[in-house]
Parts: sequence; C-alpha cells; structure tokens
Amino acid sequence: MSSIKQQFTVSFRYDVHFTSSVFDPSNPLFSDVIGSGSTARSPENLNKVLIVLDKGFLKSHLGIFEKIKLYNKQYNKSFELISNPVIIPGGEEAKIKPEYAEQILNAINTSGIDRHSFLVVIGGGCVIDTAGYAAAIAHRGVRLIRLPTTVLAQNDAAIGVKNGINAYEKKNFIGTFAPPFAVINDSEFLKTLDARDWRSGISEAVKVALLKDPLFFDFIEKNAVALSNRDMESMKYLIYRCAELHLEHITTSGDPFETGSSRPLDFGHWAAHKLEQLTGFELRHGEAVAIGLALDVTYSYLKGDLSKTEWKRITQVLQQCGFTLFVPELRSRLDDPANKHSLLRGLEEFREHLGGQLTIMLLKGIGQGYEVNTADTNLYIKAIRLLEKMEKELV
Repeated sequence: MSSIKQQFTVSFRYDVHFTSSVFDPSNPLFSDVIGSGSTARSPENLNKVLIVLDKGFLKSHLGIFEKIKLYNKQYNKSFELISNPVIIPGGEEAKIKPEYAEQILNAINTSGIDRHSFLVVIGGGCVIDTAGYAAAIAHRGVRLIRLPTTVLAQNDAAIGVKNGINAYEKKNFIGTFAPPFAVINDSEFLKTLDARDWRSGISEAVKVALLKDPLFFDFIEKNAVALSNRDMESMKYLIYRCAELHLEHITTSGDPFETGSSRPLDFGHWAAHKLEQLTGFELRHGEAVAIGLALDVTYSYLKGDLSKTEWKRITQVLQQCGFTLFVPELRSRLDDPANKHSLLRGLEEFREHLGGQLTIMLLKGIGQGYEVNTADTNLYIKAIRLLEKMEKELV
C-alpha cells in the first residue's frame, strides 16, 4: 500500500468599498475595481460586464441601467457592458425558485461571460445569494462584484463568502463558498428603502455587537431611536462597523468555509430560519433574526447565564429599533418537536445544516458569547411564553 499526501494553501483577497453615487461619471471607483482585475486582453477585447438587477430595487431606480450605460461611455476603455441586464425578483422568491439561477446561467452562457469577465449583481441579499451561486458554478467560477442595496445586504449578506438558494423547504440547502471579487456599498441606494427593509438589517448589527463588541452595542443602544427614524449618519457607521466585525471573524476565526460545527455568526439564526419558513417568508430575514436573538437571549437569562439587567437592555434595544419580538408562529407545534411545522424542529434542521453536533451560541454577558451543544426544549418554551407576555404588555 502506498499514499501520496498533499497539502496546499489558497489565499483569498477581496475589498469592501464604501461610497456614494457609484455610477456617477465623476466617481471612478467602479471602473477602478474592474481595472484592478485586468488580464492580458487586447484593447479590442475588453472585460465583459453582465449586470443582474433586483426587480424590487429597479422599481425605485427606474433609470439605473441607463446610468450604468452612460457610466460605461465615460469609462469605455475599462469594460464592455452587455446590453441586456438580467432582472429577477427580489426577496426570498429569488432563492425559492431555481429558475432564476438558471436565468442568470443562461445569460452568462449566451453573453460569452468567461472566468475573466464580471458578473455584477445589484440588489438585496436574496438576489445577491442567487447571483453568487450562479457565478460560482458557471465555468467553476466567474468574477462576482456585489453592489448590495439594503442595510442587511451591506452589513452582512453581501460581504461574506457564502452563496445559496433554497430547496426541500430549507433555507440555503444548495450553495457554495466562493468569495466575491469585490463589494461596493453605495449609501445612496438606502434612501429609497421602505421602513421594514431599512430596519431589518439592524438586527445583524445587534447580533455581532452582542458577540464581539460591547462598545458597538452601546452605540446601537444610544442611537436606537435615531436609527429607527432613518438617521443616515448613524446608519452609515452601523453598516461599516457591522461589516468590519463580520469580516474580522471570517478572516481570523480559522474556519472561513465553516467546515466545523461552530458558527458563531449564526447567533439567533436557528429560530430565525425556521420562523421564515413557518411564516411563508412573510417575515424579512432581519425581522426573524431579531426574534431569534430575543429568544436565545431570553433562554440565556432563564438559564441563569445572563443577568436580568442585561436581558432587559438587549430586548429593549431591539424594541426601540422597531422590532416585534413575538409572532404566533413561535408557538407552532411546541408539543411535537419532530413535526416539520414545529418551531423546535428548527433545532434539528440547524444541526443538519451545520453538520456534526448541534451547536448554539448563547450569551453570558454583552460581548461574551459561548457555545452549547444541547438545548432544553422546555426552557425554550418558557422563553417563548415570556416573549409573548412582554409583547402583550406593550400593546
């Protein structure tokens, strides 16, 4: 018997840029990003750029593709713009129906997009996930530039290395780990968001602050009302710091492609993913995360790990940011945890998605996360009842 053993390291690098009016001809950033990936092509054979647009975003930015074409005229030596963009629905529909990933793949094929071309996706997190999945599997990897258009996408969904679509009634069942070529956050895109999409991404900032940065939590607590009232300067800082903390974790945790069972940044997500499913995705992801955080924080408090003072601070901040912390689906089939319509079934589905043993992140204090490998379902039921009582007292 003989063996050939091998080991190699692959280095990944991508930048997350923060700007305003990215397609204004006076702003060279987009052209510079494309130019940073220049290959040995002839002047007659420029890098091709295929645009994927979120249909919901397009409704509030009707002239966006015309702006991109005018921008291309200004920087026509940098890239060749494919004349027809791909337009797919925003929200979870983009991930539920596989035909939208197929639509992007077909456009990559018919447009002659190769591994030195660029797929540029402009939209919310679900459209970015779907386009990223298509880019990752076409030619085993087409360069992807993400231009996220929601708070949640700019501070979380678009800055990591994950792409995916839903299948078998499970969120992100099909997907890849494939870093983007670059991410460009344009604050102007946020101005047309409705109240729910503006608020939704704040929960991911609360999540990462609770795990990693008490001072950032203090900032969110101090500015909760301003954030809820659409103060742009507060939101810009929230997005920047949240993105920074997420990227620090990805680059320094030692497990960027999540090969183990530990996934700290999914704090609050076991319940959130199940709630999205149980509500037919009526809940935005960030809204579900806020409830999932409240549930795990309340569980930590009832378990005796988190003080009452800290528990109240956290739940009050979430409420001040405009989140509801209880929906009827939290009570779904609690007496039958194996039932696919039970919220508690989410624990097993979370374990399956992670692989290995169940691993849940809880809190010992603000900025002090810790992991457990078992869940007391009776204590979770008590936590749900406490959240319901809190909600009724607010009415």
